[in-house]
Amino acid sequence: MCPSPQQPSQITKPPRPVFSYEDQQEIASNENFDSNSIFAFPPNRDTLGGTSYFIVRNEGNILIDCPALDQTNQDFLRSHGGVRWLFITHRGAIGKTPEIQQSFNCEVLIQEQEAYLLPGLTVTTFTQEFTLNSTAQVIWTPGHSPGSSCLYYSHHGGVLFSGRHLLPNQQGEPVPLRTAKTFHWPRQIKSIQSLLERFTPETLQYICPSANTGFLRGKRFIGQAYQHLASLDLSVLLRIQPLL
Repeated sequence: MCPSPQQPSQITKPPRPVFSYEDQQEIASNENFDSNSIFAFPPNRDTLGGTSYFIVRNEGNILIDCPALDQTNQDFLRSHGGVRWLFITHRGAIGKTPEIQQSFNCEVLIQEQEAYLLPGLTVTTFTQEFTLNSTAQVIWTPGHSPGSSCLYYSHHGGVLFSGRHLLPNQQGEPVPLRTAKTFHWPRQIKSIQSLLERFTPETLQYICPSANTGFLRGKRFIGQAYQHLASLDLSVLLRIQPLL
């Protein structure tokens, strides 16, 4: 009997820096720019193709949403000093949160309305805002889900990790996306307005979304973030019907 042919092993792609060397040259206004301080993971099936991010900081590393819990990703996280915080941007990004907390002994941060989805875990909750360190702050932006939130990182001119609150459209521009599962569309639009009131073109230059990243055509961020948000006609968006 001939042995059955072996299936080729699937090679897991490692996380990649969000800002490439070429991006670094373009961001001339940021002195001491470190292109290897923010990483993006490949889309994760456990979170419906969600993209997770990892901020490496001396004050403690921050993992934003759950990447696939495979050996490649675990080795990567450990090689960069482990995980201090695991921040969940929305209920659809929970993935294997219990396993990640057990593996890295990290603190899990989630908006209070969605903490019930993590029974038995020790979690840190917040209502409106939560400051992780001198450069990172979490902001409640309800609408996509009750506890939908973003993480703002003040380096590099300001980076907003938007979860599924804001996603790139086919032109790579950040927009809210109304679906049949959207929790509260008017609140989502109001959350965009609150971001515009909080930031300026100088303090919000990039958005890192957790889905639709294929529309970014090889990049891992949306540039000119504030200008794009300011160009949205929120009154028109408010009347959009959900995508089925």
